[in-house]
Amino acid sequence: MGKGIPLNDQDRIPWLCNLHDILLRDVASGQHVVLACSALKKMYRDILTQGKDGAALKCEELGKEAKRAEMQLLVVHLSGSFEVISGRLLKRKGHFMPPELLQSQFETLEPPAAPENFIQISVDKNVSEIIATIMETLKMK
Repeated sequence: MGKGIPLNDQDRIPWLCNLHDILLRDVASGQHVVLACSALKKMYRDILTQGKDGAALKCEELGKEAKRAEMQLLVVHLSGSFEVISGRLLKRKGHFMPPELLQSQFETLEPPAAPENFIQISVDKNVSEIIATIMETLKMK
């Protein structure tokens, strides 16, 4: 991305598997976890919760004694117009993703939909409103 080339599925899947493994480990140890990433496609979000092959096992082979772990994911979809997000990207200094790649992100995006566990929040809200909405949703779950 730093070179101005958008990531494809082959680039993203190993990274998502690593994130899945970290989530699985932390959830199995009883931790509550917040992960911020651009899981743009449903397939990416499925890998985060279920692993690469749809089973809630580590993406790396675990062996016969591996236990399935139930991982529930609440997707917080921060939605905003291309113009708003582009304007914010242009103000970033030293970020790895150049603003020129934003269009590819919008083209790749598959917004969450039922039956996914998600909430959608507009980026037009201020940060404290976004956090309050997320916290209220978590209290109800």
